[in-house]
Amino acid sequence: MVFINVSNLVRSMDEIKTTDSLFEGKSKNILYLSYDGMTDPLGQSQVLPYLIGLTKEGFTFHIISFEKPTRFQEHKNHIQKICDANNIIWHPNSYTQKSPLITTIWDVSRMKKLTKKLHRKHNFYLIHCRSYISALVGLSMKRKFGTKFIFDMRGFWADERIDGGLWDLKNPIFKTVYNYFKKKEIQYFKNADYTISLTQKGKEEIESWVVFKNNAPKIQIIPCCVDLELFNPSKIDEVEQSKLKEKLGINTTDFVIGYVGSIGTWYMLSEMLDYFKVLKEENENAKFLFVTGEKPENIYTNVLQKGISKEDVIITSCVHNKVPLNISLFDSSIFFIRPTFSKKASSPTKQGEIMAMGIPLVCNSGVGDTDEIVKKYNAGSVVSVFDREHYLKIIKEPSKVDVTSMMEGANDFYSLKEGVKKYLFVYKQVYGN
Repeated sequence: MVFINVSNLVRSMDEIKTTDSLFEGKSKNILYLSYDGMTDPLGQSQVLPYLIGLTKEGFTFHIISFEKPTRFQEHKNHIQKICDANNIIWHPNSYTQKSPLITTIWDVSRMKKLTKKLHRKHNFYLIHCRSYISALVGLSMKRKFGTKFIFDMRGFWADERIDGGLWDLKNPIFKTVYNYFKKKEIQYFKNADYTISLTQKGKEEIESWVVFKNNAPKIQIIPCCVDLELFNPSKIDEVEQSKLKEKLGINTTDFVIGYVGSIGTWYMLSEMLDYFKVLKEENENAKFLFVTGEKPENIYTNVLQKGISKEDVIITSCVHNKVPLNISLFDSSIFFIRPTFSKKASSPTKQGEIMAMGIPLVCNSGVGDTDEIVKKYNAGSVVSVFDREHYLKIIKEPSKVDVTSMMEGANDFYSLKEGVKKYLFVYKQVYGN
């Protein structure tokens, strides 16, 4: 006897509604608010690719962003061409870099003023807010004009300021600001038509709060995704690869452990260098390759303090579309991130990129869903204690790596196409309400 699950059948029927009927009579103009710049690396990898995908569904995006002057001058033409080619209207503003608290208030005021001006002209149905600062404006617009509001949280921002040592709660000013944003955080979750979390652990943390015991917010998990067409090892040109090795002074006998991305508040450079030092003792051909926009002297200062030879550390930088070529030089990759409370909600962009390229990972536990994904897909080794004994154990007895499984994991968790589909699902839910 065959039983039909009626609720699933109804859901399936709902899912095949035509886009035209779902959005009928509703403006498909969407405002995307970001206090990060589109000329920033994350703007190029974690904002524009999703919006480009969503424009293909008939949405028209306006972006308000705040750009750092140097990066804006270097990359504004490139970003403008991308926007023009994809019918995205970009409204760049200058990021004020003076006194952080005062200038942030000023920037929020400018964002709100421009948002109202554009809304009067374009009648936005939905305002999509990246992180907590822009959500101040999104929430205000919902309350005043009834616009839909998506809170794309990106992490527990206020707690990141504390965990990262940027705000000291002993300072009454920072304590006041922290408490203000923790109250706003609850308001965001309660009022957002949908919330985006980067991780399952972040979602579970929010749902565990007493305030949401009987009314959990609507949350969609979308990690930092990767363009798998770009990060595809089969597309690496061997001639280019050989030229790059020669340029960087990498020999065929070298074992290259690599790091890709910025080195800021969260990445544990000291511990990663400690790991490399142990690796070098076990493998005299080991080299540490950094692919980063960081100033080389900042890294070399730490290298010399550790007693590591400068000749064993290579530092280079490249544009985004050359990152896969650089990653292809790695025999192994490493990233250690401070495992604080706020990092429950973090999804390292580099993880999907590295897994997509089939490079074994060495990472630490306690950061979002990172360790669970690495273990599930046999993508490398997970460090739980930052000391020589544990480093040596991993180096001598590395976890079994399955490259095929790892790349399947990248497709399952980090595919840009899947990320766009998840955002589209959220948009349809919001428009369908």
